[in-house]
Amino acid sequence: MGQKFQYDESGGTFFYFLLSFLALILIPVTIFYWPRKQKRDPEAEKKLCHCTPCTIKREHLKNAEPWRGARNFLTILVIICGWLILIFLAYKVSQFDYELANFDPYEILGISPGSSQAEVKKAYRKLSLILHPDKDTGNEKEFMKLSKAYQALTDEESRRNWEKYGNPDGPGAMSFGIALPSWIVEKENSVWVLGLYALVFMVALPIVVGTWWYRSIKFTGDQVLLDTTQMYYYFFHKTPHMALKRVIMILAASLEFDRKHNSEIEERQSDNDEVPHLVKKLPNLSEKNKERPLCYPYSIKARAILHAHLSRIPLCLNLEKDRRYIIGKCPYLIQEQVSCVNQLILLAYARRIKNLPTLETIENCMKLCPMVVQALWEFKSPLLQLPYINDDNLKYFISKKRQIKSLQQYAQLKGEDRRALLRNLSDEEYENVTKVLGRMPYVDFQITVEVMDDENPTEVTAGAIVTVTVSLVRKDMASLFGDETAQEVAEIVENGVTEHKEGGEGDNEASAIVKRPAWLKQKRGGGRKTKKPSNKPVTKPVAITKTKVEDSPSVSTERKTKSKEERKPRVADEDSEDSGDESDADTNENNDKSSGDESTTQKSNPEDDDQEWEKFRKIHEREKSLEGKSKSSHPVHCPYFPHDKQEYWWTYICDRKSRTLLTAPYHVTGLVQNETVHLKFTAPIWPGVYSFTVCLRSDSYIGFDQQKDFKLDVKEAPAEITKHPQWEFEDSEEENPVDKADQESEYTTDEDLPDDEE
Repeated sequence: MGQKFQYDESGGTFFYFLLSFLALILIPVTIFYWPRKQKRDPEAEKKLCHCTPCTIKREHLKNAEPWRGARNFLTILVIICGWLILIFLAYKVSQFDYELANFDPYEILGISPGSSQAEVKKAYRKLSLILHPDKDTGNEKEFMKLSKAYQALTDEESRRNWEKYGNPDGPGAMSFGIALPSWIVEKENSVWVLGLYALVFMVALPIVVGTWWYRSIKFTGDQVLLDTTQMYYYFFHKTPHMALKRVIMILAASLEFDRKHNSEIEERQSDNDEVPHLVKKLPNLSEKNKERPLCYPYSIKARAILHAHLSRIPLCLNLEKDRRYIIGKCPYLIQEQVSCVNQLILLAYARRIKNLPTLETIENCMKLCPMVVQALWEFKSPLLQLPYINDDNLKYFISKKRQIKSLQQYAQLKGEDRRALLRNLSDEEYENVTKVLGRMPYVDFQITVEVMDDENPTEVTAGAIVTVTVSLVRKDMASLFGDETAQEVAEIVENGVTEHKEGGEGDNEASAIVKRPAWLKQKRGGGRKTKKPSNKPVTKPVAITKTKVEDSPSVSTERKTKSKEERKPRVADEDSEDSGDESDADTNENNDKSSGDESTTQKSNPEDDDQEWEKFRKIHEREKSLEGKSKSSHPVHCPYFPHDKQEYWWTYICDRKSRTLLTAPYHVTGLVQNETVHLKFTAPIWPGVYSFTVCLRSDSYIGFDQQKDFKLDVKEAPAEITKHPQWEFEDSEEENPVDKADQESEYTTDEDLPDDEE
């Protein structure tokens, strides 16, 4: 049986192809691109700040895209036209006659199967008088079908083929239809078809792909120009210790602000008068710097606009338009600066470059981000982030009775005290202040230090991979309103430093306790002999916690006292039982270690359950960390920032004494309620006690940074262990051995510090 390919003569299959292709495109386009009018949320509008800068910003964002209405109308028009074409094609396909597929000559002639030749001829003559095209009731199409049916039944061979194969032509070849009209392959249309093919696939498609590729290779993954990134590398390597104003100069020199590299930048004739006039108002601008591109006009203009923005100096209409564009680009550029400094630090550790950027350089880059978002210099009061607060209002916050210098201190006051400090504001203005303050973040910042996947996770040996688990719990600042007893919390948030003291019972009391689920809790055995606690110190993972907001210092002290009192009777009972025992010491020791002691069994079971639960929790956190990072957290109150901003944070580990960075800054972009981050670094190769710091920095608010110090007691690795169990690769000879002098230059132990620093 042969095969035969044929084009669509009638156009039916081609219309089916168009109908299917258009439906596959039109349905998702309608779902995703149909303009939707945002519903007004009265509750959300009540939470908005209605100060003058916020109102101006919302109006600007609303009018920032004047062509949005025309774009929505054009989108609706295109989608409606597409659906009309789809409906027309569906109607066209429904009208096709598939007589060839359902050809039945007996049915067409109106006779029963097996009729004689005479009956066939009689039926044909009768119907031909009606359907002949020359008659008034004629139908050419139906008459052609009638003639074909008559020929199929009057010819003996055609009739046998029909009765045997269902086809007058016999067992024909298998036919494959191509859903393209036949006029495409006709000779007179071949030039036009080939020309269209060449235009689409040989001209238009390469141009589109080449344009996209040329534009994409100029940017990094964060849509920052590669030339800008190379410039950052050059200056941060040239100036390892970079001051904050120097960082602003480098930021203003970004090529995103140059017309030659960015067509969105506008250069006006009025800049020749407006920019020098603005420069005269700004001190310490360093406009006479001769370094390139720091001395270029676009760089000086961007630097002047940045200084004016941080000083909240009003600008003229043209420069205000430039300010909105430049400030809107700054958070992405600052994040790129942080990444560049981090890469240089890694290269310096690998001995590939000589100049190691200092910790102050990367922290100055991080400091700049909230300054740009809030339009404030770092030395200004954080209270200026609230609406209606200016330098004149700050005098009410500082008096002989109280010194209110932070937003946390102000939020902790009673309602009447907060209102009294801003008595010069109206009730509506004070309500806006309260709404903004209440929605600012209050982050509970905890850390836990351990060696994961090791036989003994509580003991840190030389060269081990240390994991610092950073737990962040985000609450609104409204949780501090009127809580006068939470002074300890306010001090922690204000100072941003919590020192951890090792050794003694204080450590055990301050260490974090992981709560087990209800199904793992065991009952305590009462009145039974228990094992006497050993005097050998037990090393636990370093866990630094923060007192809850609801607990006052007095309450927390009462709880600690109560817990101590609960432990004392138990120890006394144990001592009395041991002293009253008449058996010898060996018998007592054997009794303590006996497996039949139920209290010992009950005591060990909760510990095993705790370990199992802790392993399960860590596995769950690892799986969660593999999920994609969210870019949505909480909106930031930033009336001087031209766009809507979300709360983001940086967390990292550093050594303050040697001014080195231990881990790359992790950018937390999805802190809605809680977030867990695992920071890993390699422990020093020489035993000793080292002090490190875990830092948390906000990229949106000033005065919300926190840091916690922890000490790492590094033990010497056993001589028989050549590698840690957490390492899966085989041992190899050290190609680049590190001597002790290099190691001591990177980390500083407590023994190396002067007495005053200790």
